[in-house]
Amino acid sequence: MRRPLIAGNWKMNTDRAAAVALAAGVAKGAVDFPKLDLVVCPPFVYLEAVRQALGNAPVSLGAQNMYHQSQGAFTGEISPGMLLDLGCRFVILGHSERRQLFKETDAEVNRKLLAAFAAGLTPIVCVGELLADREAGRTHEVIRRQFDCSLAGISAEQAGRLVIAYEPVWAIGTGRVASPEQAQEVHHDLRKMLTERYNAEVAAAVRIQYGGSVKPDNAAALLAQPDIDGALVGGACLKVTDFLGIAAACR
Repeated sequence: MRRPLIAGNWKMNTDRAAAVALAAGVAKGAVDFPKLDLVVCPPFVYLEAVRQALGNAPVSLGAQNMYHQSQGAFTGEISPGMLLDLGCRFVILGHSERRQLFKETDAEVNRKLLAAFAAGLTPIVCVGELLADREAGRTHEVIRRQFDCSLAGISAEQAGRLVIAYEPVWAIGTGRVASPEQAQEVHHDLRKMLTERYNAEVAAAVRIQYGGSVKPDNAAALLAQPDIDGALVGGACLKVTDFLGIAAACR
């Protein structure tokens, strides 16, 4: 059985006080969910404050991005080692906002992925299609390209530690959400790709999250699908009750 993973991507939100309060609220409620993994991914500047607020609670710390080099003259970037030093266990890579707004390519995502594995971080690699792709029937083609290129060169052992997040771009921050059937279809497709590249055992081990306007009132139907192993939550993770409400849907 794959252990569900609910991760909150705070994006560029909160100030220090709000970040600490949000983390403390999640930490307090986390004890009610011993059968799933909770992750919070605050802005870089609040990672240390959030780590302290989490204390010994069963909540992991994650980052929203990183650079693939370990050190050097890369102004404004954050290395894998820096994230580890701050207590991070997870890092989100290839989020659609990074791909769309900052023009990150599959090749760049792949370099970061390899660096994350080398450092001992668990990467959450995002894939997803635009609305135009969905309407033109190109969803499989886009997901296949992102899978092949973004996840190139990783071993079966590394793949077993990977988290994939399917986030249809047209459902992120729009209030629209893929139907449970639409989401399951892509998740099942991704698991078939893992089987083809590796084997059925690896494919069965990889956790694949859904992301895109996930809320407490739609989470249960999505998380009930056989190939959906959790959620990468955006706006709803900024409220303790909503984030924990999505976690509760896993039960």
